[in-house]
Amino acid sequence: MVQAWYMDDSAEDPRQPHRAEPGRPVGLEQLRRLGVLYWKLDADQYENDPELERIRKERNYSWMDIITICKDKLPNYEEKIKMFYEEHLHLDDEIRYVLDGSGYFDVRDEDDRWIRIAMEKGDMITLPAGIYHRFTLDEQNYVKAMRLFVGEPVWTAYNRPADQFAARGQYLAFLAQTA
Repeated sequence: MVQAWYMDDSAEDPRQPHRAEPGRPVGLEQLRRLGVLYWKLDADQYENDPELERIRKERNYSWMDIITICKDKLPNYEEKIKMFYEEHLHLDDEIRYVLDGSGYFDVRDEDDRWIRIAMEKGDMITLPAGIYHRFTLDEQNYVKAMRLFVGEPVWTAYNRPADQFAARGQYLAFLAQTA
């Protein structure tokens, strides 16, 4: 099962867990209230997994590719890692399925506090359009992930502040409804 928690305020190595002290765990229901969806799947069977196919069909995730994030596989690795960790939002949902390795997605809660979501093999997550977030590897420095999209992929990240976009306004309206 996925683990999530409120982060400390340390600016040290982002690959560390950064758990707030005392610990403040976050459950799936709280993530759902933020619009973050989570599934645990069998990553060893991703090519023929009926559960993955069901989710893709239900949610219209029609486009897919696989990315490996590590020094040896990702061109401009250092630059990309820094870019992924910049706080940003997208105008579309961000869907990631970890096939191997691990990393962290950080999302902002309704009070603008960071929640860290530890992702490992078999974890699939959907971050809603308009949520401020970032990604980093953990100390393993390796993740292989499936990227899914509704329709054609859009890679544009809008660094904070990006409150002028309709997707951000729609997300804030969603948060107000779930409060």
